[in-house]
Amino acid sequence: MTAFRRAEIEIKIGPGTTQQRSIDRLAGPATATGRSAPNPSIVAGLARFFPEASPVRIPVQLARIPQPGDAASANFSESTVIEFGTPREVLFTCHAALEFADRLRLRTADGSLDIEASVVAVQYQPGHTVVAARFSKEVPNWIVKS
Repeated sequence: MTAFRRAEIEIKIGPGTTQQRSIDRLAGPATATGRSAPNPSIVAGLARFFPEASPVRIPVQLARIPQPGDAASANFSESTVIEFGTPREVLFTCHAALEFADRLRLRTADGSLDIEASVVAVQYQPGHTVVAARFSKEVPNWIVKS
């Protein structure tokens, strides 16, 4: 409940003439609730470093390609969504703690994108990792900008 306080003010109407008025004032400091922008994607922060990045939403299956002597990554696989893309890179979040130069396989459910990529940037956030990965070879027309 908002508390008001009555205040008396004196208004100058002309030379030597004043008028008394009563006004209601808030008893304490007032705050207004405003609309805040929706939470921007944490991937958008990394996308700032990729000027050609366009927002996309492409669900993919992500798998780490095991390197010789790295048995721990052999079974890693998760579903994620590519949130930004350039002609050469994809940007997304995942739950795995990927590292720079990790090799990945990204595949859409219909197989229209099935490519290997290498991690070129990571940002660790509580609970997930923001990743930029560069394709290992050219992928023609995977993202078209008008």
